[in-house]
Amino acid sequence: MVSYSSRNFALALFCEGKVWYTKGSISCLRHPNDQSGTRPEAGRTAEKERSTMREYISHNEAETEKIGGSLAARLQAGAVLAYRGGLGAGKTAFTRGLAKGLGYEGRVTSPTFTIVQEYGEGRLPFYHFDVYRIGDVEEMEEVGYEDCFYGEGVCLIEWADLIEEILPREHRRIIIEKDLSKGFDYRRITIEDRGRTED
Repeated sequence: MVSYSSRNFALALFCEGKVWYTKGSISCLRHPNDQSGTRPEAGRTAEKERSTMREYISHNEAETEKIGGSLAARLQAGAVLAYRGGLGAGKTAFTRGLAKGLGYEGRVTSPTFTIVQEYGEGRLPFYHFDVYRIGDVEEMEEVGYEDCFYGEGVCLIEWADLIEEILPREHRRIIIEKDLSKGFDYRRITIEDRGRTED
């Protein structure tokens, strides 16, 4: 049985399963196969990998920024966010919201030619990577990626699929998709926690 409940925006990211954003309100939809919160099988000791996924619908840039800002409130030092999304998908708008949510008030742009841009004035240091132009994953060593990925800040990586092999096991995948059949500004934003384990 699917259970349904309404939430205000600030609590949206604490919902399990799918979350749909419409006209300023958030609803949480729990998938019938969702086993989160259930007790493990008796005698089970092996770790199992978890993958928690939430989906949001945005109808404009302001809503996309708001979703990014809401995620920022949950982030802790060492968080790594791996973007997937084509040109014009809305990655910059999401990043602006994330940066604001972390307390950074300055201008945010994609570091296409510098690979990484650091914003250090907020609640946590924020490292914004754009790896679209790297020719080999070894180039990431030249910019000291390990200090960022495993440091005390938050890393956001555009075109993260190009460096999949060096991403930390635990990271969040951010997928931003357009659907022009539903409107020019329509976006589906999926946030998936990957690599977490539980007993």
